[in-house]
Parts: sequence; C-alpha cells; structure tokens
Amino acid sequence: MEIKKKIYIENNKKILFTAGPASLTEENIAGLKPCFGRGDKEYSKVENFVLSKIKKISGQKNIARIQGAGSLALELMVLNFLYGKILIVNTGYYSDRIQMICNYAKYNFKNIKVIKTINWKNLSDASGRYDWIIACPTETSCGLKIPISDLYLLKKKLKSKLMLDATASIGLEIDHELADVLSFSSCKGLFGLTGACFVGFSIKIKNDVKSFYMRLSNHLKKKMTGPYHTIYSLYETLKNHNNFKYSVIINKKKFLKKMQNHLSLPLRNQPLLCTHIKRNIYTKNKKIILYEPRNNLKGSIVCHLGEAHLKNKSKGKILDELKIVDA
Repeated sequence: MEIKKKIYIENNKKILFTAGPASLTEENIAGLKPCFGRGDKEYSKVENFVLSKIKKISGQKNIARIQGAGSLALELMVLNFLYGKILIVNTGYYSDRIQMICNYAKYNFKNIKVIKTINWKNLSDASGRYDWIIACPTETSCGLKIPISDLYLLKKKLKSKLMLDATASIGLEIDHELADVLSFSSCKGLFGLTGACFVGFSIKIKNDVKSFYMRLSNHLKKKMTGPYHTIYSLYETLKNHNNFKYSVIINKKKFLKKMQNHLSLPLRNQPLLCTHIKRNIYTKNKKIILYEPRNNLKGSIVCHLGEAHLKNKSKGKILDELKIVDA
C-alpha cells in the first residue's frame, strides 16, 4: 500500500487530542531502513544530521541519545548532574516525578544533600543559594507553561544552575538554550516516533555514576543499542519541523478563541502543546481519543498534536468535534 494512502487511513481511524505522540506522518515512516549502530555509514550520516538539528533546537552543545522513555532521560540527567542543594519548582504531577527521582538519588548516591520545593506561583519569594534549580516548563497535567526566561532569572538570582524536564516544551517553546541541562523525548514537539529520549547539556558531567546503563558517558560513547529507527523517523521530520509546529500553533490559536471564556490560566502561561479549561469536554465521535491527565484536576485538558500530519495545511478542523458539557 502506498505510504500516503496508509497514513490517511490510519489517521482517519483515530483522532488524537493527547499529549504525544502526534498523529502519524509520512515522514515518520518514509525514512525507516535496516540499520546498525556500528559500521553503518548511512546510519551514522543520518544520526549526525538528526543530532545536529536537535542541538540547534535545544540550544545545547552536547546531546546523548538513548533508547527509552523521557522518564529514563530525566533519571539519567538527575543522577549524572545533580549535587548539593537543589530547588524543585512545583507545578504538578511531573514535578512530583522529578522530586521522587531526586529523593531516590539523594538516598542511594549521596550527591544531593538538600531538596527544597517552591510553588510555581511563588518564584519571586525564593531566596538563598542553591546549586541547582529543576523545573518542568510545560506541565501537561494542568496545561501550564512557565516561561523559561522566568526560570533563568530565578537561576541568576539564586546563583545556581538550571535543569529542565523539557519533554513537553522542546521544539515548541523558546529559550531552551538558557538551561544548563535538559531532557526530552522524541515523540512530542520533535514529532518523531516513540522510543528515543535525549539529554542535552552545555556543562561537564559532574557525578561518577556506578552503573553501566545509568552512566551518561556510556550512552555518549554508544556502548549499548541506540534508538536507531526512531532516529530514522526524525530524519525527514526535522527537515520539516517548522511546518509540523505550524499545525500545533494553528490548533492552539483556534482552541484559545473557541474556549476563551473557559481558560484556567492567563495567556503568558499557555503552552503550545496543550490547554486546560474549567469545563468538561465531550464528543460523540467514537474515533476521538481525549487526553486523560495523570491527576484529578477538574475540567479538561486538550492537546494540539492531532493534525501534525497536515503540517502547514492544518486548519484546526478537528476541534469542531469537541463540545462542552452543559454549554
């Protein structure tokens, strides 16, 4: 079956309002080939291209690619870089995940000495000195964006370094270069297939991790199987990244206009990836998959990756399928 026809058929079977992966694209599939991580010159050329693009998007000098979920990259990042006194910006479910990983690292590896938290609404109240600030600038569990520039100002104020869980912001939001270290996955704002995660950094690795798999330098040296086919899925995708991003922007703008009376957050805290509204969303279309956040927040969260396959031809028409309960 011709790839374009298959893409059309499969995307017509499911209409996604979820947080990633995006709708299936022709670019995801077109580049898939047999490959190997050593001695395969074609694959090496593709990987170098993809990682160069990701370095540019992330604003980081170094990128480690790993086979696994964004949670794996987050834990690798925490274990290899964090030390001393750290401040976690509390935004919801995903900052709670950061805290859990940090508690584990503190207990088992002893590099972290003190863990403090601060609510994202109270950043101006932070004081003292910290070695690290850790934050999730786009928190999908509540549809929140903290501008990375705000976190950078906090970093300067507290004379610390800045670490980001950028899984939901990379490729969509600006200013990632202001972080010292960040982690993310292949399947949200990069628009690739699932299966790869990345750690980007512009400083030296600090900690000597006594684990073969959790030692970041081993991934940099490619001592284990990498996410080869996901890298291939990103090859053609990243060439067209701006067009894919356009589809998200159009969906976001249309949804903001459609739900302007029901938004729970001001515009400066609205991420491109998703939107939280105070009302409950429903649909009669059985093809639609609505996002189920990992918390019990009232209202609904709608994500805007469902027309990625349309690229710059997207018009946000899928939003017409959504209705508000008791509207």
